Amino acid sequence: MSQALSERTSQASSQEKILIKCVRTNKEASACLKKITKRTSGKAQGEAIFTVNEILEEIKTKGDEAVINFTQRFDGYIPDTLAVDPEVIQKAWETTPSNLQNALKTAHQRIQEFHKHQIPKDISIKGNFGEILGRKWKPVQKAGIYIPGGRASYPSTVLMNTIPARVAGVEEIIMVSPGGANGEVNKTVLAAAHLTGVQKIFRIGGAQAIGALAYGTQSIPKVDVISGPGNLYVTLAKKYVYGQVGIDSLAGPSEVLIIADHTAKVEQVAADLLAQSEHDPLAAAILITTQETLAEALPKEIEYQLKNHPRREICTSSLNNWGLIVTCKDLKSCIQLSDQFAPEHLELLLDNPNEVCKEIKNAGAIFLGPWTPEAIGDYLAGPNHTLPTSGTARFSGALGVETFMKNTSIIEFTKNALKKTSSDVIELANSEGLHSHAESVRIRNSNP
Repeated sequence: MSQALSERTSQASSQEKILIKCVRTNKEASACLKKITKRTSGKAQGEAIFTVNEILEEIKTKGDEAVINFTQRFDGYIPDTLAVDPEVIQKAWETTPSNLQNALKTAHQRIQEFHKHQIPKDISIKGNFGEILGRKWKPVQKAGIYIPGGRASYPSTVLMNTIPARVAGVEEIIMVSPGGANGEVNKTVLAAAHLTGVQKIFRIGGAQAIGALAYGTQSIPKVDVISGPGNLYVTLAKKYVYGQVGIDSLAGPSEVLIIADHTAKVEQVAADLLAQSEHDPLAAAILITTQETLAEALPKEIEYQLKNHPRREICTSSLNNWGLIVTCKDLKSCIQLSDQFAPEHLELLLDNPNEVCKEIKNAGAIFLGPWTPEAIGDYLAGPNHTLPTSGTARFSGALGVETFMKNTSIIEFTKNALKKTSSDVIELANSEGLHSHAESVRIRNSNP
């Protein structure tokens, strides 16, 4: 151990111990990863389901009255008006320090440029018999953006959700975000909204905000798609209104998994795991490594970095309950465990991250090499930071422009094309016992 690391370890020794779980077999690691994936299920979710259903029914029938009542009940204030005055949004931007304005502008530009490359192309092809077959893309008319409040403000979430909607061509964006103790929406959140051109903002949060966007109220427009992360109640509300509206995903608590070899620096690994754990007590921070020395040094390095940490209590809870260190015999085992977990964020702190990246099957976003901490993706790399969690990266991906668009099939047959294919259509219709399907084709051939 180096002298510098030894000194750091000594300084950390008097601090509260991190009881992060350490395992050395793939079987035990696999069981731990499964448990972490299911960390939001159980009794608490069952109780939340009942509350969410109650809230949604009230919003559906009573509109603004229910929204105000639930805001008072859960957030502790009665909004004098649900909507934020456009002048307040403008002033929030004008009074934002210039260095923060510049950072927001940089992030906005990078995110916007990346998402412009996602705009899907219409398709139009000519079939074998002269028929035209196609698909066209159109944006939804109204999008609802949910921005969390509570422990922290998230202007980055404003950018990551509104910019894809803007690039898609959505006509109207409605944002909801809970107010603080005084009922006011976070100033930097409002500044980011101004930068993206959002003018309709409502100071509400929780399941009641999702219900208001899904069903519409006297003040809040009904939208076509809802995106944005939230707590368990917000996620369950999105789940229950899906079908009434579209949603981006059912996001769970955030997570990072780091695969590291002999090139990884313990202080970087510790900082990256803490960057995830400081989000939420339910956040998961996982290291899978081929290096026993790294696994052994990590807990003490984490303890050192937690000294005087402003979110120490949250980090400690997250790491002690949902943190994990796994030592594997080789990189192949590391990759297998990672793919099983299908992490939201995957960091590859490896000698050759590009080769390993080719082998990865399941991950929301992959961060390659020591110069790409996950935080760069959270704020301004360009790709969206709204990613699949809790194993859903096995079948889904990041929020993008297509989240706010829908496609329509275009079919135009000529007389000749129908004649050439009619016998097959009739045969298939008859096999399903659908007489009029067959007749709708036959009648056109008999009465040209």
